Amino acid sequence: METRPSLSETQPELTWVSHAWRYALCLVISVAVWQSIAALEWREHRTLFFTELALGAAAYVLVWFRRRAPVRIALVIAAMSALSGIAAGPATLAAVSVATRRVSWQVLVVGVANFVAAQTYTTLAPFEDNHPIITTAVNVAVNAGMMGWGLYLGSRREIVWNLRTRAERAEREQELRVAQARSTERARIAREMHDVLAHRITQVSMQAGALAFRDDLDNDRLREGLSQIQGQANDALHELRDVLGVLREDDPGPLTARPQPTYDDIAALVEEARTLGLDIDWTDEVDDSTPVPSATGRTVYRIVQEGITNVRKHAPGSVVDIRSSGDPRSGIRVVLVNPVGDDRAGAPGAGLGLIGLRERTELRGGRLDQRTEDSTFVLEAWLPWSA
Repeated sequence: METRPSLSETQPELTWVSHAWRYALCLVISVAVWQSIAALEWREHRTLFFTELALGAAAYVLVWFRRRAPVRIALVIAAMSALSGIAAGPATLAAVSVATRRVSWQVLVVGVANFVAAQTYTTLAPFEDNHPIITTAVNVAVNAGMMGWGLYLGSRREIVWNLRTRAERAEREQELRVAQARSTERARIAREMHDVLAHRITQVSMQAGALAFRDDLDNDRLREGLSQIQGQANDALHELRDVLGVLREDDPGPLTARPQPTYDDIAALVEEARTLGLDIDWTDEVDDSTPVPSATGRTVYRIVQEGITNVRKHAPGSVVDIRSSGDPRSGIRVVLVNPVGDDRAGAPGAGLGLIGLRERTELRGGRLDQRTEDSTFVLEAWLPWSA
């Protein structure tokens, strides 16, 4: 439920132009009321003539301050208009100003006061052919129209304020959604970059470190080791290009990225790690009667990839036990177990790999747990078959 705005929020700011046209309209009303009897008052009622001028001038000054005390000023000017037709213009402006506030008792009090003042003036002033019934009907109609116009203005101002507020709120919400989308996209890019590059760069770092400690290699074996490093670096560049291609999949241009890894690619990942000297015991007990969904398989692939990368960084030379199991009803469970290392590896770590894995797993509706049991490190994850 929306709250009603305060007057300071809906009332327009009065500039010199705003004051000018309001005073001009007051003058038109004053002239319309007084012009028919001004000459007669000058000739026969000189005291009433100057009284009207004095009270009218005072009303024009007083109406300038109508927003400071709207009801009191409107009542005072209404009393002046009972003896001065010139004050009819300021009385109308002050009454309309009160009506824009849309407070029932204020509208009623000021409206009645102005009607009584109009009746008093038309009774005391020397009008010719002043018919009481017609005069009363005219005063009722004029005052009702005056207060109704003020109520309309107040309602319109509130509607405009509500529309403007809603537009500003919608714009702020849109900015928040854009910022959230950007933050989510940055996190997604960061996860993809880490998953792709950390694995390859760790291999490059480990191979380069091994060559640095070997002083018994002949030229042929040294060139072979450097060639392997170059191959790993090239693979890292190719996979980086693939990730960027996938992240830019909204680009209308042709896609150049290769398909993202799936569950079936884990065997190749394990075999590649074995060729680089890592001892892996891989057990696959996942139901092969139904293909693993691509999104779920890709997440499992990244978990295994990150586990292998962490072993290279923190426990080189260890035996890694990888077991995966599951079916469409129970989901997929993957467990990586390796001895706790002493972090002698030369490859630094940012410490964000497991954090990114946990976020990726939770986004797929799964869970990831890491723990140390005796002298072994256990990384365990569960994912629903279809996320």
